[in-house]
Amino acid sequence: VQLQAYGGGLVQAGGSLRLSCAASEGTLRGYSVGWFRQAPGKEREFVAAFHRSVGNTYYADSVKGRFTISSDSAKKMVYLQMNNLKTDDTANYYCAASTSIILSQLNNQFSWRNWGQGTLVTVSS
Repeated sequence: VQLQAYGGGLVQAGGSLRLSCAASEGTLRGYSVGWFRQAPGKEREFVAAFHRSVGNTYYADSVKGRFTISSDSAKKMVYLQMNNLKTDDTANYYCAASTSIILSQLNNQFSWRNWGQGTLVTVSS
């Protein structure tokens, strides 16, 4: 599946943004979906994910309580609602999908099969 991520932009610290991830064809039904981010000069890091077989959502400690991953009922879109943004959240954000990733590997970028292009989030102080 090809993915498209969008919704990034410039926001002040304390503000909110909602990122969207869509499959270019069809839906994301049957896929585990995750969000990662990469700040300049840093490694890509896990942000949030849900597994297709488990009803739970998973978050990095740095975003827990501020970010929420969700999908629409038709499984065409996956969202990352980001609240109380901090300057440290500035990064390119990527969505990823996989039908075969196992639960213990959700936070491992190398375990995801399909990636969208990044969308830039810039949080100003």
